[in-house]
Amino acid sequence: MDGFDVKTNVILIAATNRPDILDPALLRPGRFDRQIAVEAPDMIGRHRILQVHGQSKPLAPDVDLLAVARRTPGMTGADLANVLNEAALLTARSDQRQITNEIVDEAIDRVIAGPQKRTRIMSAKEKKITAYHEGGHALVAAAMRNTDPVSKITILPRGRALGYTMVLPNDDKYSSTRNEMLDQLAYALGGRVAEELIFHDPTSGASNDIEKATAVARKMVTQFGMSERVGAVKLGQEQGEVFLGRDYGHQRDYSEGVAEVIDSEIRRLIESAHDEAWNALVTNRDVLDRLVLELLEKETLGREQLEVIFADVQKRAERPVWLSGDHRPVSDRGPVLTPAERRALEEGDGFSAEQLIGDNPDPEREHPASEVVEIPEGGSVDPGQG
Repeated sequence: MDGFDVKTNVILIAATNRPDILDPALLRPGRFDRQIAVEAPDMIGRHRILQVHGQSKPLAPDVDLLAVARRTPGMTGADLANVLNEAALLTARSDQRQITNEIVDEAIDRVIAGPQKRTRIMSAKEKKITAYHEGGHALVAAAMRNTDPVSKITILPRGRALGYTMVLPNDDKYSSTRNEMLDQLAYALGGRVAEELIFHDPTSGASNDIEKATAVARKMVTQFGMSERVGAVKLGQEQGEVFLGRDYGHQRDYSEGVAEVIDSEIRRLIESAHDEAWNALVTNRDVLDRLVLELLEKETLGREQLEVIFADVQKRAERPVWLSGDHRPVSDRGPVLTPAERRALEEGDGFSAEQLIGDNPDPEREHPASEVVEIPEGGSVDPGQG
């Protein structure tokens, strides 16, 4: 920041969680003209943070902090510190001398979803509904082609949830494709669809799932330009300035007619996701029943157990290539190969052309934009029946 004598050697540093509402006078040249964004750490960063916080803790020899970093995408440094602190507390309460992998897993669950409610007694019927709800989420995620692997399912109550399904990426992700978001919608509605399919009487447990699915669908339509009817435009302006007493919200900058189109597109996305989740569960009903029996018996299933159960899952067919407009046809040319990719292809290092450059669009799959069928994505922790 200017205004000091050149020999004063004063450096002024400021921090904020809301750079979007700062006065522009603070950010112009000569003021705070250098901005450094501090974001959530990537996997390597999480590993190093865990190493720092784990130095003073009695970790068992088989605890792999790199594996813990892989299981905690999106966590901040404070979250990771809480994980190891919670693990240390659990170790002391159980009169053990070392922090084991099982204790670390429990600590991650506590940070993500809250402590287990051991005093909450569920009836056999409610427990079975929860098992089908969480099983529906997991099975739909396994049947989609663009979701991350299901890493854990539990029907043990935690926090305000009666159970939850954890879907975690193998690597850090910084953006999502349209098909991934459509898969996310279907995955979010999998629990509600399972209740409808099995019991013919949905519960209130899917309220949080519906809220999240609606938020994703709205962003697809109004922010990400993923609706051919609305187009690649951003609709709605955020207004901050909460410190001035204003409510944080959205200001409408479009007509009532456009609002009707937005509502129609959101409903179309949700309904298409609902249909795809329904078809996935009907097709794999036997797998769903086996999963529920295992959940009722063991209450918590990990990735290795789920891979065995999902071995017979029938994947959903690929969606038609999406067109943003009829006058913009699909190109049959894929991305260019880098020299490294060409060498790998020529040397046959276990990679196919499709793995290196992706599937080229099939002209026969081209279709008018008005006939596009939509759906959802996944990620993260499903709070289940909260």
